[in-house]
Amino acid sequence: MFVDRVKIEVRAGTGGNGAVSFRREKYIPKGGPNGGDGGKGGDVIIEADEKVRTLVDLYNHPHQRAQNGESGQGSNKTGKSGKDLIIKVPLGTIVEDIDSSIILEDLTKNEQKITAVGGGQGGQGNFRFKNSIRRGPKFAQKGEPGEEKRLYLSLKIIADVGLVGYPNVGKSTLLSRISSAKPKIADYPFTTVNPNLGVVRVDETKSFIVADIPGLIEGAHQGIGLGDKFLKHIERTQIILHLIDGSTIKKEDPLHDFTVINKELSNFSEKLAQKSQLIAINKCDLSSAKENLNYLKEAFCEKGYKVYPISALTREGIDTLVYALSSLLDKLKLKEEEKVDQVLPEKEVIYKFTPRFIISKKENIYEVTGAEIERIVAMTDFNNEEATENFQKIIKKINLEKALIKKGIKEGDQVKIKGMFFTFSNK
Repeated sequence: MFVDRVKIEVRAGTGGNGAVSFRREKYIPKGGPNGGDGGKGGDVIIEADEKVRTLVDLYNHPHQRAQNGESGQGSNKTGKSGKDLIIKVPLGTIVEDIDSSIILEDLTKNEQKITAVGGGQGGQGNFRFKNSIRRGPKFAQKGEPGEEKRLYLSLKIIADVGLVGYPNVGKSTLLSRISSAKPKIADYPFTTVNPNLGVVRVDETKSFIVADIPGLIEGAHQGIGLGDKFLKHIERTQIILHLIDGSTIKKEDPLHDFTVINKELSNFSEKLAQKSQLIAINKCDLSSAKENLNYLKEAFCEKGYKVYPISALTREGIDTLVYALSSLLDKLKLKEEEKVDQVLPEKEVIYKFTPRFIISKKENIYEVTGAEIERIVAMTDFNNEEATENFQKIIKKINLEKALIKKGIKEGDQVKIKGMFFTFSNK
C-alpha cells in the first residue's frame, strides 16, 4: 500500500511533577526542604530516513505520543526525563501544521529532522522555593503539559528523472531494463497504481534515480484516472522523460500524446512545464513504430526536441538514452552550483518584540494569553494554599495586576487564563 499523505496528531510528554519532601535532620527547621525537580517530557521528532518508502505506518497509527517525565523525589533527586519519540518518514516528506497552514519543514536529506512538538518542563521541587522568609515550603510545581499539534505529512518522491506517458506505453518495462526495480507489468490500463523508483547505474561512479509515474491521461490534473494523485511526485525531478508508443501514433497528429501530457503538467504546476524534457519513442522493434519514426522525428525537431528511439523489450537504444539523461543531469547540476556560488545581498534583519502577555476583554471576562503566563498557570497547584500565594506574588512581579487595572478591571471581575477562571481582588 502506497500512502503519500497522512494526518497525524502528535503530543509531547508532560514534565514530571516537582516533589515536596523534607530532610529529617536535627537543628534544621522542619527538616529542611529537599524535594527534587521533575524530569522533562519527551519531544516528538520527525526524521527523514532513506530506508523508509511510504507513510503507511503513520496512516495506521495517526496518534503519536512521547513519554512523560518522571516526578522528582526526596534528597533532591531529579526525575528521569521522558524518552523522545522519533518518527521516521521517507525523504521528501513535507511537514505542515494543520491549524496554522504553515510548512514547518521539508525533509529532503537523510537524517534531517525537526522537533514537531516540545516536551513540557519538569516542575520544580520545594527545595527551589526556599528563601530567608519561607524556610520550609510545602509546595512544588506541577509538570508543564507537552505541546500538541495536528500535522499533515505529505510525500513528494525525490528522483532525478520523472518517467511519464500514457498507460501501456512501456514505462514499467523500461524501468525494469535500466534499473534493478521490478514493477508489476501487464497489458491493461493503469497496470502501475503506485510510483516505482529505480536506481540507474551509468558507470562505477555515477548513478541517478528514475521515478515511474502511473499513466497520465487527459484531465489528470482534475483527478481523472490516477494522474492527479501522483503528479506532485514529478515536481522534485530535474528531468521529465516522455515515453511515447511509436506504434500507435496518428500521422495526422503525431504529437497528440505529448501535447496532452504537457498540458496536464502545465495545468497542475507551471514549474513542471518548465522542466528539462527528453523524448523516447518506445516499441521501435515493431514495424509500425519504424514506419512512424520519421514523422515523429520531424515533428519533434520542429519543436526543438531530440528524439531517442528505443525498444524497452529488446533493449535497443537504451544505453544511448541513459547516457543522454546522465549528461543532461550533469549540466543541470553545474548550473545549480553556479547559482549557489553567486553572492546574494544581505537581508535586512527585523526584530519583533513579543509581549509577555496580552489582555483582551470578551463580554465581561478579561482573557490573558501568552506563553509565559500560561505556563505558570499550568504548573501551579491551586489546591495548595502556599502554591496559590506564590502564584499571586508572580502575578504582581510580572506587572499583570497593574496591566489589568489599567484595562479597567474592577473588584470581583473574572479573569481567564488557559481555561481557568479567577476572581480579581486588589487587596
